[in-house]
Amino acid sequence: MRGRVLKPEPGPATPPRGPSADTPGQAIDTLARTLWGEARGESVRAMEAVAAVVMNRVGRARDHGGWWWGNDVVAVCRLPGQFPCWDPDAPGRLGLLSVTAADPVFAAARRIARRAVAGLLDDPTGGATHLHRAGENPQWAQGRSVCAEIGGIQFYNDVE
Repeated sequence: MRGRVLKPEPGPATPPRGPSADTPGQAIDTLARTLWGEARGESVRAMEAVAAVVMNRVGRARDHGGWWWGNDVVAVCRLPGQFPCWDPDAPGRLGLLSVTAADPVFAAARRIARRAVAGLLDDPTGGATHLHRAGENPQWAQGRSVCAEIGGIQFYNDVE
């Protein structure tokens, strides 16, 4: 994951758009593609941790009646600048959009995404809402404490 992200400030919360703006199928597919795009070189445990970050963001938005990063899985994953694999100019964007379950890593990502969307995935990050690759030093992480490091990814639960 590249270090480019939006400044992590809640700002004015957007009111929820109903129970969920995405269907379970859309949420699973989008989350699986995000896991594939952001953590395909990592372990299953690291992919689960990235999924937990997405679900922690969705939970935070639900608990607060909305949040700047979106209110559902699709919005959280696809907000520009949050998960760079979705950026229009991302080097792997075409692969992200065309990967199928024939790819064993994507098949694993779909299994993880199904569990996460169903609420059956444990959170190995301790409530993290932010992450970056180890060795990167994004501005938003300065002065923050890493709450978990899984594979080559560092996770943070102290960013609002």
